[in-house]
Amino acid sequence: MKSIFLAILLLPGLFSTAFSQRDSIEIYLIDAYATMELPHTFKLSFYTSKECKSRIILDDQYEYNISDSLTELHNKLIDLTNLDFGNKVVPFVIVTEDSAGNEFTSETFDFDLPYEPEINRGSNLLQLCLFGGAIFLLPYPNLVVIDGKKYFSLTKDIPILSFRSHSLNYPGSYISIEYSYIFNANLKNYLRLGYKQFYEVPAIRYLSPGVTAYTNFSGGNGIGVELSAGLFTIENTFTLFTRYRYNLKPGSSKENFYEVSLGLYSGFFSFYLN
Repeated sequence: MKSIFLAILLLPGLFSTAFSQRDSIEIYLIDAYATMELPHTFKLSFYTSKECKSRIILDDQYEYNISDSLTELHNKLIDLTNLDFGNKVVPFVIVTEDSAGNEFTSETFDFDLPYEPEINRGSNLLQLCLFGGAIFLLPYPNLVVIDGKKYFSLTKDIPILSFRSHSLNYPGSYISIEYSYIFNANLKNYLRLGYKQFYEVPAIRYLSPGVTAYTNFSGGNGIGVELSAGLFTIENTFTLFTRYRYNLKPGSSKENFYEVSLGLYSGFFSFYLN
């Protein structure tokens, strides 16, 4: 009877000891970033709350050993050159193993790639092409005011040549062609060739001043000056923007008019120059 009573008294301690052996290992990140210089390398360093072995899993598909022996300080360099990621933000988890062989998986961390990843996986590529193609071909709406009268217009602006910048998000500038159709106006068709400059600013994505030369195929040629504001991104590929443009025809102020637009910008299909 005494032995049964003693066992009951010892049970909480036994359970406490068992669970204490399974206490999770805390991870304290020091560095977790990808280098800007080539070859792009992921630099990882962290402390753990006790000595352990460790490994990392990138994007649920690439696994690397970090520490093969018990330690509290862990470091790893991973060359990203030949790795295929589906997004610019790469998630990763760290798996630790204590001296008793118990494994623990960390919360999900992430880091930013210093470049736009090329998506080579079939389903993602097909989805991106279908989505991107649909958006790319979709014209956006304009409000056009000519001689005090308001008209609805559809416009398609295609960046054909982009010039790279130090930014990872947008080019420094680009050259575009643009076609507009103005419903119910006397002159409905407009073709433009334009140049746009990008300036990334706080609070929104960018400000983009630009200038375009246009023709309406009926002797009406002129210049448009504009300012666009990128508001937010969609699927890390498209940026919703609003734009104001004033169009001037030299020698005929009566034919000057202005436009207010709402559209989507993407440099995905543009040809880039360094």
